[in-house]
Amino acid sequence: MRRSITLTKFLIVFLALAMIFTGTPKTASAQSIGISVSFGPPPIPYYIQPQNPEPNYIWSPGYWGYDPNDGYYWVPGTWVPAPQYGYLWTPGYWAWNGFAFVWSSGYWATQVGYYGGVDYGYGYYGRGYAGGRWHGHNFQYNTAVSNVNRNVVRNVYSDRAAANSNWNRTSYNGGRGGVAARPTASQLAVGRGHHVGPTSVQTQHARVASTTRAYSAKVNNGRPATAAVARPLGAARPVAANRAPAQHAAAPQVHRAAAAPQRAAAAPQVHRAAAAPVQHAYAAPQQRAAPVQHAAPVQHAYAAPQQRAAPAQHAAPVQRAYAAPQQRAAPAPRAAAPAQHAAPAAGSDKRDQR
Repeated sequence: MRRSITLTKFLIVFLALAMIFTGTPKTASAQSIGISVSFGPPPIPYYIQPQNPEPNYIWSPGYWGYDPNDGYYWVPGTWVPAPQYGYLWTPGYWAWNGFAFVWSSGYWATQVGYYGGVDYGYGYYGRGYAGGRWHGHNFQYNTAVSNVNRNVVRNVYSDRAAANSNWNRTSYNGGRGGVAARPTASQLAVGRGHHVGPTSVQTQHARVASTTRAYSAKVNNGRPATAAVARPLGAARPVAANRAPAQHAAAPQVHRAAAAPQRAAAAPQVHRAAAAPVQHAYAAPQQRAAPVQHAAPVQHAYAAPQQRAAPAQHAAPVQRAYAAPQQRAAPAPRAAAPAQHAAPAAGSDKRDQR
């Protein structure tokens, strides 16, 4: 009896595990291990798609991510560069597997695979992508679906039949209230074929959103204020896909062409710098003119007068000039001698007496 109960429990556990791994159709895309939630994500919020900032950027729709500590958070929709020409984005999706909601990561491939039938809007209406298509190395945008900046993008077309104005905002597949969609053989083939996971730009974008409180469903109640951004979060200007089209490749050429003037402009600077030696060589004569400065004799000769001018300090002349009168005062007695020498006056008296 006990053995039969143990066997029954074993079978129940085995069947439960089998349902977890086989209950929901899965693509060969990278499955996010460990992300399973007992309750589904909020509805997809309404938002207006921003204009694409660069040619060859592909729209990556917004979705709900999950953090074990903080719950669901919104990852804004944004324009991202494809990893290489011809690659399209298959969004990730939530799906009920009979026991929990499990997240399947998105991926890049030459065709769009299965993404749970979730209507993410703006070309991702649950199946394929109607927002544009590759034409060689240029991505052409369907202006009936995608919000295109015509000042930046020239490769466009309009297919109004592909547009869908009825947006089903359900954000998961299966379970109560979920989207009832099953993958086609071709969609499963895309997932099993060659594909690459999210780019580093997309990974960083999701990481920034997960750490921004404003995107937490507990804070915004499922209605984030900014549900879409033109450029990925944390990447002001990511490098265009592999990369960029002929038009985008032209940018580097324009950049190189623009660099030419800068180099040309630099040439004059180099030329001026080279001219400096010439001016420097010309300065040599000025150093030779040092003889002119060496004509210190002139300054020396001029210095002599200054030494002569020293009489100002040499006020000795002044003292001499003052002493001289005292020494010349001696002539006064000599002058008196002539007065005594005036003996002739006596002679004259004799003449008178005669």
